[in-house]
Amino acid sequence: MENISNHFDQNPNLVPIELHFEERYGKRGTPEREAFELNSRAFRVAEMLKEERRLAKLTQEQLALKTGTKKSLIARLERGKNDLSNGMINLLFETGFGKSAGI
Repeated sequence: MENISNHFDQNPNLVPIELHFEERYGKRGTPEREAFELNSRAFRVAEMLKEERRLAKLTQEQLALKTGTKKSLIARLERGKNDLSNGMINLLFETGFGKSAGI
């Protein structure tokens, strides 16, 4: 497997994604970067949840009933409006879909 740094050496216009993140959101550990990482995680979980629910052919209400939560919570989660604990993510994916969240 070719070393990734060779691609950057061969094309000086390529910049590692981490440098883009640092420029836009700051270095890891800064408040701005932490906010970005948190929002990014919420978005990824929301997209996974929507896709798994679609594949399972469940409504938000059905998923809520199956997992002992509320439809309003499922709706907020699918909009990326709640930060979820790993425990809640596991509950939704394992109980709701019979799958590991893989996060």
